[in-house]
Amino acid sequence: MVDPQQENYYHQRNKSPSTSHVLAIATLVPFGASLLILAFLTLTATVIGLVVAAPLLVLFSPVLVPAALVIGLAVAGFLTSGAFGVTSLSSFAWMASYLRRSRLPEQLHETLGDLAQRTKEVAESGINKAQDLAQGAKSLACEAKTAQEENKTSSS
Repeated sequence: MVDPQQENYYHQRNKSPSTSHVLAIATLVPFGASLLILAFLTLTATVIGLVVAAPLLVLFSPVLVPAALVIGLAVAGFLTSGAFGVTSLSSFAWMASYLRRSRLPEQLHETLGDLAQRTKEVAESGINKAQDLAQGAKSLACEAKTAQEENKTSSS
């Protein structure tokens, strides 16, 4: 059975706020109140600014609407570009850290070495084919020139 004195002590202990709760409330209430006051002042200034600026916006809307549209699209483009850049950099960083942690770099190194060797071989064979084609084109050009000169001499 629970002692009534202990039960009463625990109820009093749970009902009274702790020092950390009192400090948190003492800190947050003024902070929250000042933020609420700033929000009210900002809202008031915004409404007054819109009331003053509304006639000007109506007068200059044929110019302002297309300008705002162009500026909005430009800002959206820059933000999208930045988001894609950050996404690609973060994915590259993740991939680099993943490859560093795994045993994959050894296999990847071997695979990249084989790929580099094959690429070098394909490039060399492509260069050789291009040189053969260039020599063939030169010989065809020489033959065409010779045939043209023979046609000129025979017709004269």
